[in-house]
Amino acid sequence: MLARMRPALLAIAALLAASASTSVDASPSPTASAVDAAAPRVLVFTRTAGFRHDAIPTTIETLRALGVQAGVAIEASEDPARFDDATLAGYRAVVFAHTTREVLDAAQQAAFERYVGAGGGYLGIHAAADSGYTWPWYGELVGAWFARHPEGLQAVRVVFEQDHAPLGRRDWQAVDEIYDYRRNPRAGVRVLASVDPASHPAGRMGDDHPIAWCHTRAGGRAWYTGLGHDPALYADPVFRAHLLQGLRWTTGQTDDC
Repeated sequence: MLARMRPALLAIAALLAASASTSVDASPSPTASAVDAAAPRVLVFTRTAGFRHDAIPTTIETLRALGVQAGVAIEASEDPARFDDATLAGYRAVVFAHTTREVLDAAQQAAFERYVGAGGGYLGIHAAADSGYTWPWYGELVGAWFARHPEGLQAVRVVFEQDHAPLGRRDWQAVDEIYDYRRNPRAGVRVLASVDPASHPAGRMGDDHPIAWCHTRAGGRAWYTGLGHDPALYADPVFRAHLLQGLRWTTGQTDDC
């Protein structure tokens, strides 16, 4: 009798085990469920043709988390084929995260120019200023091209403008790779943060060293931060709040960058 019942008992036990396993943590993760399917999309473009930053995966992960807060869906890609009129039209903003050297061909560049000129958003992080040296329009969009940086990481004092102090912190101590730029962008942009030259004796920007800024002169919204080389920086609440400000402004959620 027991021998005849054993297959049925085993089948019942298997069904109960399967039911228990599907009931444990069957809900989607908070990141996957918090952004509505109809949320505006943002493309994070990380193609490199020169130096490749170790921070790229951390940058993408951080932007995905910030996208949940901002109510936007983050898509990461290194495919330059996305830079055509039809594809770009599906994005509220495009992030150039640590791109280096020439990452788009002439047709793709022209499509991106049309996208920004029609009101699309651009957000550049760190080495985004080390891209497009043969593309003058891009140099105007990012605001200034990279020139050099001192060896290693630098401990510097970053001073934010009063209205753009992340978490209310106007004065912030940061450890990162600090860029010098080929020109001071201040004349054509709104500077959001500067490096205190007294805290950065290895810098060559003189008495005025902008490190983050925004503008609209290319037709759309452009926002850039020179910070973000060190993956450890992305755990800092001030830096995360700084990036969130840029994400919200470039996607049109606020009128003040």
